[in-house]
Amino acid sequence: MGNEVERRLKDCFRTVFPDLPEEQISSASQATVSAWDSIATVTLVTIIDQEFGIELDLDKLSQLDSFNSIRACVENQANVS
Repeated sequence: MGNEVERRLKDCFRTVFPDLPEEQISSASQATVSAWDSIATVTLVTIIDQEFGIELDLDKLSQLDSFNSIRACVENQANVS
């Protein structure tokens, strides 16, 4: 099921960062993606919430700074792995 989460999460990233090459999505972070600013973070979280039917904790927004940290949070919150 983790692969399904990753695939859907990559779709969310493609929506927010359409210029990000496919091979760079899984290693994307705020440090490596120049377009990833605070507005992009909020947009990404909103899209992920809708895609997975969850609400990511906005108090932890600053920790959601990479594909991997977001994937871990989604998997934890959605209780899938």
